[in-house]
Parts: sequence; structure tokens; C-alpha cells
Amino acid sequence: MSATELREKTLDQLREELSTLKKEAFNLRFQQATGQLENTARVKTVRREVARVMTVLNEKAAAAAE
Repeated sequence: MSATELREKTLDQLREELSTLKKEAFNLRFQQATGQLENTARVKTVRREVARVMTVLNEKAAAAAE
């Protein structure tokens, strides 16, 4: 998901997306530890998506504080 798509979402939708991504990241780490992870590139992708969502959330918080 691109940053422009994320900027169109509300704060509640972004928080929900963040929690979903964090759960997925946890599951991927668990699969990796047990040797069941097939798509190792997904770990990197999810980490970057989490960073994108957090960046947009911080941007919106800064804009609201002004």
C-alpha cells in the first residue's frame, strides 16, 4: 500500500491497519523461528509497511497539533 493511499484513510483506519500489520509481523517472526516461513521477503515488506503507516500517523498527528 502506498503512502498516498494511506494518507486518504482516517486515523481509526490507520490504527487498525497498523495492528493488523503488527500481528502479521509477529506471525512471520514466529514462522521464521520455527523454520516454517516460505516467503522470507514478506518479512521485509511488512516491516516497511508498518513504517509507512506509522509515518502517516505521525504526519497526521503533527498536522493536528498545529
